[in-house]
Amino acid sequence: MQVSWQGVFPALTTQFKPDFSLDIEATAAHLEALIAEGIHGVVLLGSVGENTALDPQEKLDLVRELAARAGARIPVLAGVAENTTVQACRYAEAAAKAGATGLMVLPAMIYKADRRETLAHFRTVAKASPLPVMVYNNPPSYHVDVTPEMLAELADEQTLVCIKESSGDPRRITDIVNACGSRYILFAGVDDLILECVLLGAVGWVSGLVNAFPRENRILWELAQAGDWTRAREVYRWYTPLLHLDTHPKLVQYIKLAAAECGFGSERTRPPRLPLEGGERDWALALIHRAMRTRPSL
Repeated sequence: MQVSWQGVFPALTTQFKPDFSLDIEATAAHLEALIAEGIHGVVLLGSVGENTALDPQEKLDLVRELAARAGARIPVLAGVAENTTVQACRYAEAAAKAGATGLMVLPAMIYKADRRETLAHFRTVAKASPLPVMVYNNPPSYHVDVTPEMLAELADEQTLVCIKESSGDPRRITDIVNACGSRYILFAGVDDLILECVLLGAVGWVSGLVNAFPRENRILWELAQAGDWTRAREVYRWYTPLLHLDTHPKLVQYIKLAAAECGFGSERTRPPRLPLEGGERDWALALIHRAMRTRPSL
C-alpha cells in the first residue's frame, strides 16, 4: 500500500465544554488554525487527544466531523487505543466508515501483551479495515515494545505502512532501517528528540507541542528538512524546554495549558486528569510564558 505521509502531524488535543461534554466545534477550530499554519496531516484521538477518556460514539462523531471538514487537504488519522483486539477491530472498521484516511494503532490497553500477542494484535487490527496503519510504539508509556525484529516480521501486512517511533531511543530509527530497509515510513513520536530522528532518517513527526506553537514548530521542521542545522539548532534550543513537556505523565495537561495560553482552546481535560495547580502550575506557566517572550525571530 502506497501513501505519502510525511511532515508534521499534530496529535490534536480534544476540546471539552465546561460540563466536560465533547466540544467538536472548538476542536475543529483548533484544527483549522493548525492547517492555516501549514501542518501536513493530523492524528485525532491519540494520547494527547485523550482517546481513552471518550466513549466509542464520541470518538466516531469527532472523526466523522473533522474528517469531513478537513476534506482532501490533509490526511486524517484516527487513534485506535482499545482494551481488546476485538474492540480495536470494531473501532478501526467504524473509523474507516466515518471518513478517516488512516489509523494510528496502539497495543491493546491495560493488559501488557507479550511478543506473540502483540504481533497477533497488530496483524488482526491491520486486517479489520482497508485503511493504512501507523504502528505506534511507545514502550515507556504502554509497556509493550514493538522491536525492529517484530516490525520485520510484520512487513508482510500490506496495510502497515508507517511507524511512530516513541521508544525514547533515536538509535531505533537506524535499527528499523537495518532490519526493514525502506519498508516503513518513519515518524518521530518524541518531541524532544525530533532533530536527532530527522538526522537519522525520520520523514515525519507526530508532535504534541505543535498544538501550542505551530509556527515555530513548522519553522523547525522546515529548517531540518533543508539541512540548515545551524539555524535548526538555534530554534531547537529555544523549543526544547517546552518539548520536554511531551515526555511527562501529565503531558496532556501541560500541552493543553500551553495551547490555551497561546490562544488555542481550553486547558480543560476530562477527569481523572485535573487542572494543574500550586507550584506545579506556576512552574509550567513560567516555562510557557518565558518561551512566548523569547520566541525566535522567524
